[in-house]
Amino acid sequence: MFSNVIEIIILSIVQGVSEFLPISSSAHLNIIEIIFEFNSNSLMIDVSLHLGSLLAIIFYFRRDLLNLKDNQKLLSLLIIGSIPIVISGYVISATGLINLVENNLKIIAWTTLIFGIVLYLADKSKFDKKISTDLNFKTILYIGLFQILALIPGVSRAGITITAARLFKFNRFDSSKISFLLAIPAIAGASVLQLKTAIEQNLELNYLIILSITLSFLFSYFTVKYFLEYINKFSLNIFVIYRIIISIILFIIIYS
Repeated sequence: MFSNVIEIIILSIVQGVSEFLPISSSAHLNIIEIIFEFNSNSLMIDVSLHLGSLLAIIFYFRRDLLNLKDNQKLLSLLIIGSIPIVISGYVISATGLINLVENNLKIIAWTTLIFGIVLYLADKSKFDKKISTDLNFKTILYIGLFQILALIPGVSRAGITITAARLFKFNRFDSSKISFLLAIPAIAGASVLQLKTAIEQNLELNYLIILSITLSFLFSYFTVKYFLEYINKFSLNIFVIYRIIISIILFIIIYS
């Protein structure tokens, strides 16, 4: 029991922190699953971890979401931007294509490195476009198309959407906010697919699931809060460096 609780704490930290930072939560969860072979890392726990992150982002942006009824344009933009990932996610899940890239350390290593460098290049310039005045249907659709790449472990959903928004000349804060708002339907869609499979397997609710939802919520909430404070003052270079270090470690593990 104690070891299971420790595993849930570690998984919740990894999920909560890496889901909303440009470092790829799926890559980190896959790495932990492959290297440490946690006993408590099940489909229902995975659903619970993502549910905790989803509730956290909804709670953090609750005022923005409530104001969407008075901001039909932004609501429409978020729907348009979410369509590509929802359709693509369903297709690769239904066809089993996701199994070709999951738990593959080589893919994770290369995507972590390559898209870390792409993030660095996109973040170099000083842009100042804002959601309130500059976000339009064409731009959000392109960002949504970029988000499809996040289905590959190591790319990072947050990383690729922030990268895309920076390429379209949005400032760092608004690029991150676009990423976080698009995370809501993306995480919700993935959670629904996972939950459907979990229900079909008759998985039961237990204390580990409650714990994982709670801890994932807390770590996700504070990650979003402090990341937005950080991004107002600093560049994304620290995350690029982190990605490069992780990729080097993975290359050593793979090719040694």
